[in-house]
Amino acid sequence: MEASAQQGNYVQVYVMLPLDIVSVNNRFEKGDELRGQLKRLVEAGVDGVMVDVWWGLVEGKGPRVYDWSAYKQLFELVHEAGLKLQAIMSFHQCGGNVGDVVNIPIPQWVRNVGVSDPDIFYTDQHGTRNIEYLTLGVDDQPLFHGRSAVQMYADYMASFRDNMKEFLDAGLIVDIEVGLGPAGELRYPSYPQSHGWSFPGIGEFICYDKYLQADFKAAAAMVGHPEWEFPRDAGTYNDTPQRTRFFVDNGTYLTEQGRFFLAWYSNNLIKHGDKILDEANKVFLGHTVQLAIKISGIHWWYKVPSHAAEVTAGYYNLHDRDGYRPIARMLKRHHASLNFTCAEMRDSEQSSQAMSAPEELVQQVLSAGWREGLNMACENALPRYDPTAYNTILRNARPHGINKSGPPEHKLFGFTYLRLSNQLVEGQNYVNFKTFVDRMHANLPHDPCVDPVAPLQRSGPELTIEMILQAAQPKLEPFPFEEHTDLPVQGLGGIGGGEVEDPTGGMGGEVQQDPTGGMGGEVQQDPTGGMGGELPPTV
Repeated sequence: MEASAQQGNYVQVYVMLPLDIVSVNNRFEKGDELRGQLKRLVEAGVDGVMVDVWWGLVEGKGPRVYDWSAYKQLFELVHEAGLKLQAIMSFHQCGGNVGDVVNIPIPQWVRNVGVSDPDIFYTDQHGTRNIEYLTLGVDDQPLFHGRSAVQMYADYMASFRDNMKEFLDAGLIVDIEVGLGPAGELRYPSYPQSHGWSFPGIGEFICYDKYLQADFKAAAAMVGHPEWEFPRDAGTYNDTPQRTRFFVDNGTYLTEQGRFFLAWYSNNLIKHGDKILDEANKVFLGHTVQLAIKISGIHWWYKVPSHAAEVTAGYYNLHDRDGYRPIARMLKRHHASLNFTCAEMRDSEQSSQAMSAPEELVQQVLSAGWREGLNMACENALPRYDPTAYNTILRNARPHGINKSGPPEHKLFGFTYLRLSNQLVEGQNYVNFKTFVDRMHANLPHDPCVDPVAPLQRSGPELTIEMILQAAQPKLEPFPFEEHTDLPVQGLGGIGGGEVEDPTGGMGGEVQQDPTGGMGGEVQQDPTGGMGGELPPTV
């Protein structure tokens, strides 16, 4: 096969930088250590790195008082190494989740508003506030020294654009991942370890702040049911679906009132993402960057009809309703890509008690995005160094294998490995990782010009929520995936990797630690993902 024909099979590989690469004091103090690690990544053929750009650090001193100096030093080092950069607009807290090695809250002056108005934070049915991320209920409320949450996010992104102009113009920054929730993911904080959640609990609906309660009452009144309330039979964080009347098979989630609530809850999440991405698109219009968001890989309880853990996070996904394709349709309007997690996980590695199906979940989400014409990307949820994990990622990266006559019908646009550590770049782990990068590149030489990013175009015409939801039904069968990759990594298991039980308890999530990954960040959940996420706990 000629290299030119094989070029279309090349999948870019990025590596997430450590959560504390910029210190809690907003200083870049690890230049010498990072320089050596980046050299190893370059030698492995890696295309670039991803980094959290923490709101709590940059705008920590006061409204519109931005300090980008540490990140400029970091970006310069990445530029000198010849790598590309994916920047995460991290509007969430780092800390409090498995793998979090550092604590970076959202800005103190923002949290101070919550002293007199604690409803700016997501709130559960017990009245417990979650300070990781502002509730979407204040997206348009001018509570923050005259600005709304969306205006603060837009101003932050505009300042990033203006201060990082030299790196944008030089083509260093190719991806702007917009944080939209806890762990940087588009979701509700439905499974917070800090509030007692543990895997594989179904989580809780997190919509009890006064702003979201008022929004729901108004929405219910508009359909002639002012008496409707939030579900009272959906259980608590660590319940199983069968222990609740709401999520049990044929439960109250299928009633008229249950369906109305779930539609309202999930639609608000889509509208939240749509609103902030519209601002991000205006900020980066004309720059050669791709916008992206992250979605959490909530794979536990996927095999039960109610998909309880996904639903409490805001993904209204049932056997006859696609909870992910409407999100993909919204993203298409903004020319944005979707980044998903748990790409390394096998069903066989999960506890049967959690009714978990990470492989089917990845297959569904990737298929939904590809059907909407998106560039799709993935991350691993937990740190793995073994061939089994790498081969699962390779299978998901090219579900139908290598196409010898051109680009495959479906392939990932990119993959981000969570996360950079000395453990990754030493010994057998490094040998396995380097082989993995070669296989993702279809055994072709590193090519910095593959899949070039075009100048960002203006978002398309606004879509009504009804237009977006047309993508939810009928729920189509996912595209077929091969069982195994046709270009496997073979060799020894990596130290600290291997086919082991999910250390997070299955969370699927990101693990934020070195592991994590996640999402960009923290790992919160994955179990999120989160990573960017934050991730869930160990069982």
